[in-house]
Amino acid sequence: MSCMGEEIVIETVGNVTTVALNRPSKRNAISLAMWHCLAEIFDDVGQQRDRRAVVLTGAGGSFCAGADISEFATVRANAIMGKAYEEAADRATRAVRDCPLPTIAAISGYAMGGGCGLALACDFRIGDATTQMGIPAARLGIVYGPLDCALLLRQAGLANAKRVLYSGRAFGVYDCAQMKLVDVVAERGSALEAAQAFAADLASNAPLSIAGAKLVLEALASGATESRAEEIEACISGAMDSADYREGTLAFTEKRQPRFLGR
Repeated sequence: MSCMGEEIVIETVGNVTTVALNRPSKRNAISLAMWHCLAEIFDDVGQQRDRRAVVLTGAGGSFCAGADISEFATVRANAIMGKAYEEAADRATRAVRDCPLPTIAAISGYAMGGGCGLALACDFRIGDATTQMGIPAARLGIVYGPLDCALLLRQAGLANAKRVLYSGRAFGVYDCAQMKLVDVVAERGSALEAAQAFAADLASNAPLSIAGAKLVLEALASGATESRAEEIEACISGAMDSADYREGTLAFTEKRQPRFLGR
């Protein structure tokens, strides 16, 4: 990938890829270049047939403090530039949301603003004792757009979404768990350790089944089952005709662990 560099580090162990934001001195605040890069990374990783899950995290003890406000004077100085900036951020968020692989956010430290949005775009969020999540838009005079608000609403519900947006504050991990911003709290160890173990467990299952389940559930959640009906039908039929289906049924009758290949 052309954008791989020091600010985003990618590591694959077995069939699980970890994507780490790597600007610890700025609590992994995301630059405009990083928004573009994240979109490219998730588009690419989602097409790799040998990958089974993606963990998104941040280096140095924080997930992501949000957009890098220090560059706004040059990249987001007026409404036209602001629109282009938001389109880049939304494209990255959609790339995470629409990745066909299971995506897990490993959240230590701050996940604020755009960082919170990226976590909400993942399938699952795992936090630890250090987790702090929130959206400080109300303290910056910013109105959040439909994409990020939709992700917050579907995860937290209306009352909790309003609580997050109206207050603009950071919430600790147990408040986050109560509001469903976090799905799992790692009681021991780091969020990254727990997320990688969770990803490895998912990676042992049939990738075509997981991709199909994600497609159907996302279509149902967005009310798009009719517009995506052909895609869903092709996915169901493809799984039924796959070698993995034959392997899964054979392994079940032979009482052994299946060996899925994603085809």
